[in-house]
Amino acid sequence: MTHPNFTSEQVIETLKWRYATKKFDPEKKISAADWKTLEQSLVLSPSSFGLQPWKFFVIRNPDLRSQLVEHAWNQSQVEDASHLVVLTIKKGIDNSDVNRHIERMADVQEIPKENLQGLENAIKGFLQDPPFPLDVDQWSIRQTYIALSFFLYSAAVLGIDTCPMEGFIPAKYDEILGLPEKGYTAVVLCTAGYRAADDQSADRAKVRYETEAVVTYID
Repeated sequence: MTHPNFTSEQVIETLKWRYATKKFDPEKKISAADWKTLEQSLVLSPSSFGLQPWKFFVIRNPDLRSQLVEHAWNQSQVEDASHLVVLTIKKGIDNSDVNRHIERMADVQEIPKENLQGLENAIKGFLQDPPFPLDVDQWSIRQTYIALSFFLYSAAVLGIDTCPMEGFIPAKYDEILGLPEKGYTAVVLCTAGYRAADDQSADRAKVRYETEAVVTYID
């Protein structure tokens, strides 16, 4: 079903409009209302079993952001964008995280906790005796990229530019932000704000393979 206020054509145009912004206008800031929407795009992102094995650190301290540039290959977006988000995973999620999730589910959905015992056992069984070789941190990382994509698209819908960034040194970000003591480790960055008028990347044609090269129907 197409949303009554957002046509199929508008979806495509939004996807064509967005790009990995290389140069942000440091004078243009995301409004508080729009940022709350982007914040909720992260909160509402789906994850396997709904476990949400992540935390999103929004770096507002300008001195910290300046310090972090060096450890992101000196990419100016880290300092110049309106907002910098460090998407992280919780290291080594285990039964305690499952317990927390089940308790939250019981509370929010007003379900007796004992009614969720089957789900709780299934999740714990998956983590303890997975049906395939499982590195739990790598699994959590994959979940975090789902949240990243929700953030990217939500920003584009609002006319806000973004740049997802893997070009950084996670260990240095962990150290500077004190993430290990909190139980987290950096996975990927995303800057958000508004493109500079002279960002030459903005007008470049989007390079993608033809649809037939990447989409195959099996009937």
